[in-house]
Amino acid sequence: MLKPIPEFKDEDEEREFWATHDSTDYIDWSGGQRVIFSNLKPTTRTISVRMPESMLAELRLLANKRDVPYQSLIKMFLRERIDEELHRTGVK
Repeated sequence: MLKPIPEFKDEDEEREFWATHDSTDYIDWSGGQRVIFSNLKPTTRTISVRMPESMLAELRLLANKRDVPYQSLIKMFLRERIDEELHRTGVK
């Protein structure tokens, strides 16, 4: 007998629930089918970052040379640095 899935007040509560509960207690996966969600984008959140105008100008210059939007370049730089730090500290 499957347990009923509780109502969640938000995605964070649901995420925490599924991180600590086995879905097979709530869902009959025997009829499930594999699908590929090729066009999904990660959830993003808008933030505000204050930086010197000269740094922003340099980022825009570098982005222009690479022919990418400067905000995309910032995300690329952050991703590279985060990966380096996680690797260096052994977290990843």
